Amino acid sequence: MTSAPIKTHREVLASRQPGFGLPGEVFSRQDIFDTDLDIFFSQHWIVVAVTADVEEPGDVFATDIGKSSILIVRDDDQQVRAYRNVCRHRGARLKPPGKSTVGMLVCPYHQWTYDLDGSLKHAAHMGKQFDPKCRSLIPVHCKVIGTHVFVCLSDNPPDDIAVQEDIMGARFAPYDLTNTKIAYELDYIENGNWKLVMENNRECYHCHGTHPELLVSYQSEDLGVSFEEMSEEQIASYDAYQTRKAGIEANWASEGHLYETVEHLDDHAATQFRTQRMIIAGSGESQTLDTKVACTRLLGNLTRKDLGDTHLWGNNAWTHVMSDHAMISWIIPLAPDRTLVRTKWLVHKDAVEGVDYDLQRLTEVWVATTRQDADLVAITHSGTQDPGYIPGPYSEFTEPYVEQFLRWYSARLEAHGV
Repeated sequence: MTSAPIKTHREVLASRQPGFGLPGEVFSRQDIFDTDLDIFFSQHWIVVAVTADVEEPGDVFATDIGKSSILIVRDDDQQVRAYRNVCRHRGARLKPPGKSTVGMLVCPYHQWTYDLDGSLKHAAHMGKQFDPKCRSLIPVHCKVIGTHVFVCLSDNPPDDIAVQEDIMGARFAPYDLTNTKIAYELDYIENGNWKLVMENNRECYHCHGTHPELLVSYQSEDLGVSFEEMSEEQIASYDAYQTRKAGIEANWASEGHLYETVEHLDDHAATQFRTQRMIIAGSGESQTLDTKVACTRLLGNLTRKDLGDTHLWGNNAWTHVMSDHAMISWIIPLAPDRTLVRTKWLVHKDAVEGVDYDLQRLTEVWVATTRQDADLVAITHSGTQDPGYIPGPYSEFTEPYVEQFLRWYSARLEAHGV
């Protein structure tokens, strides 16, 4: 008895019914995982750091993405640069993953020494014919938007990053995110495929039953509703909220605070993103358990606390910026069933822990939410590998952006010939 031939990546995706989930093998096959890494994490723009990871000249942050390793460096001119973490001699890694501070980058193998601008400054015993100018570190395309450090490993990075740079540059400007520091950071390994992590982030259908801490600051009307299932009383409440929301947005606009939803998603976007300024429930100040600011030293030169949540999500990251702090998360796939979720909490660079902010109040909502999401991703990944799994339908009211993510995923694979 012969086994059925293994479907190609394209054939697996073609078997998906629009509006329904992906087949289970998309989450488990090593060849599909390798293709995802090569396309989505090597040939697209992704977030790999924040500027506070390399706060001062000489600070280095090394991070691995599949077989690749990248050095994020702040040079003597305060510019953030990125290089391949590969010595130009015999390929040794210059730095292990993590942070360090250097005067120059010195290879631990034969001590080839590089300046922070990537130029090779010292290579002993190479002879007079050796030209060090040909052996500079290999640069990686790098952009800073707000505080997000984006890189693209491709020689020809997608140029539509300029759209996000333009839109988000204006939105982030009042918060002066480059003048922040890391108050707390959390690395969490989720036992699921990276696509399931992103799908989970693209909907809040699950929030009602699993994120009690987060829901304190969320307006339920903003999470997606099915009008045909609502009572007259619920519809009246929804309409009243929309009226109140319009008033708050008009007030923001009168002070120059951008709030309109902007989407760069299905229009052949390689660098997809969505942003909006969301109203925070309760006191309307921050994503804390009492919805008040956790840090009294506001970001930038802000004096107003109730500026809502400037929310952004894109290719591999999601961000929430409030008047008092920012929470930024991004993912790096580790294996078909393992994904690193890296989260940083940022406060004003002059804020003092214990004086201006309490660390537990600052972090407890998203620490809890991250752990809850990890559990959800794990049980979903496990379930998709069950022989009895049949992809079910998405809710058009609460999961439209999950369907959009899968359209984008399929379109990008096709654009790269898969």
